[in-house]
Amino acid sequence: MSDALKHECGIALVRLLKPLEYYKEKYGTAFYGVNKMYLLMEKQHNRGQDGAGFASIKLDTKPGQRYISRVRSIAQQPIQDIFAQINDRINKELTNHPEYNNNVALQKEHIPYIGEVLLGHVRYGTFGKNSVESVHPFLRQNNWMHRNLILAGNFNMTNVKELFKNLVDLGQHPKEYTDTITIMEKIGHFLDDSVGKIYKTLKKEGFNKQEASPLIEKRLKISKVLKKASKDWDGGYAMAGLLGHGDAFVLRDPSAIRPAYYFKNDEVVVVASERPVIQTVFNTAFDEIKELEAGHSIIIKKSGKTSIIPILEKKERKACSFERIYFSRGSDKEIYLERKKLGELLFPKILNAIKGDLKNTVFSYIPNTAETSFFGLVQEAQKYISSQAIVKLLEEKQEISKENLEKLFSLKPRIEKVAIKDAKLRTFIADDANRDELVAHVYDITYGSIKETDTLVIIDDSIVRGTTLQKSILKILDRLNPKKILVVSSAPQIRYPDCYGIDMAKMEDFIAFRAAISLLKSEGKENIIKETYKDCLEELKLPSSKMKNKVSKIYASYTDEDISNQISKILKEKEIKTKVQVIFQTVKSLHSACPKNLGDWYFTGDYPTPGGNKVVNQSFVNYFEGTKKRAY
Repeated sequence: MSDALKHECGIALVRLLKPLEYYKEKYGTAFYGVNKMYLLMEKQHNRGQDGAGFASIKLDTKPGQRYISRVRSIAQQPIQDIFAQINDRINKELTNHPEYNNNVALQKEHIPYIGEVLLGHVRYGTFGKNSVESVHPFLRQNNWMHRNLILAGNFNMTNVKELFKNLVDLGQHPKEYTDTITIMEKIGHFLDDSVGKIYKTLKKEGFNKQEASPLIEKRLKISKVLKKASKDWDGGYAMAGLLGHGDAFVLRDPSAIRPAYYFKNDEVVVVASERPVIQTVFNTAFDEIKELEAGHSIIIKKSGKTSIIPILEKKERKACSFERIYFSRGSDKEIYLERKKLGELLFPKILNAIKGDLKNTVFSYIPNTAETSFFGLVQEAQKYISSQAIVKLLEEKQEISKENLEKLFSLKPRIEKVAIKDAKLRTFIADDANRDELVAHVYDITYGSIKETDTLVIIDDSIVRGTTLQKSILKILDRLNPKKILVVSSAPQIRYPDCYGIDMAKMEDFIAFRAAISLLKSEGKENIIKETYKDCLEELKLPSSKMKNKVSKIYASYTDEDISNQISKILKEKEIKTKVQVIFQTVKSLHSACPKNLGDWYFTGDYPTPGGNKVVNQSFVNYFEGTKKRAY
């Protein structure tokens, strides 16, 4: 992806099922869980570099002993920072108290972070200030163990305003107007309510307050709390929580928008946003890791009993397709094959654009996430060349010679590493003119790799804003003096905003939208823009459940090719001498490559929740009125 996006987050939950002494004996350390958590978080750093947080709970501590530990950071390398803090504290305690070294009971009693229940989070902030107070996990404290709530999630809610109002109507006074605080307080409210009801029942049964506490832990049904709390949520989420006494849960949204995977054996229960990180960290097979079903929660009781329980009614599966294209680690077996397929499916379009002239075509890619699609594209090109050679061989079977065979099988796709990203280059000058000059050099090129008679095909995983392509990549590729630059996107045209975890909420950010608007204006169809604005205003008067996407009218007059051609014109600035053409994946091909992840609202405007239609309509209103604020 040539444009940096704020997107996604990653979660990791570890529940140790054996006493800490077990891990000390088998693995040499009682900090087994902490070590595994570090690896789970580090291997999900692709999902967030704005901040990182870690929390742990010790089971069965005595009153007066600290049982919750938490550390958060917004340092430049936040994961390394929090675990450096953890290690420093552990090492300090072990140095000052040598008697702790081989005594797990003393380690658990006196050293923070060692515990049986652990929760980690890597953050990409979607809006607002990036302060340590914004970093998960969040903590809701109480002197009653079972009323302590630690929460972290990969999510965005579209209806925070309504949820916040619900809390106020309940008589609460939330300390912040954010989706995380709102969700935590909603869960906290029903947790308090449930604990209170259980206590009243126990009191009637003759138990005093002290006797009641351990019984509350056993009788508390997290599923009931989650069902009540999540009833009105509208968004995409994988929500993870810990209770002070040791219960843990992860809840996934009913459309399966945001990912969640789990693994369980007799030693540990693990939940994470990505399957391959669990595979790697716990050295387990692909088939042993399960995907958490839509609308379901994995609930791990203090006893270690683990259940998968339906919380919300499952809706049509709309798992995010952008996860597959860009966000998730490409080391996942399924994702790797899907990305290759995306590249493969683009080849017929490319072949048509180059008029079959593979001899004078060079294939390359924009690092790094487009690499796998590039492999698929090149393999398909090679398959095509081989099939053509076989056809020709059969046609000329009377003239088979060593010379002819060598000629037939010598043609291969020409591959070059053309674009090289200079990761260390920083655009530190604020002045626009100077910054543009620096941006133009974020990518470098391999000189001498292209002839003037060549068409350069360069694949990117997606084109969102087009800024880096326009200001950097195309300008630097133009120096190679190819006959033509063919920019290929493995994703379809991004036309609509996201509201489920990725910071893509402004219509005017999308080059596909700007292309459609410029076409309408150039053809004297401004009335369609005004009509869409009026339609959106009327739609926003309706309840979210009845809203429809009214912005689709902007694109209705044009084919995909019309939009692509206009994007090509926008991207090609005057100083670029080379002809530029842009090709996008079709939505049909996207579905073919990623059949399990049909969440395509970025491309089609088909939102999986009512809140999505509200966001897209509001986003267009904001654009039309020139309002630079979030649409949700």
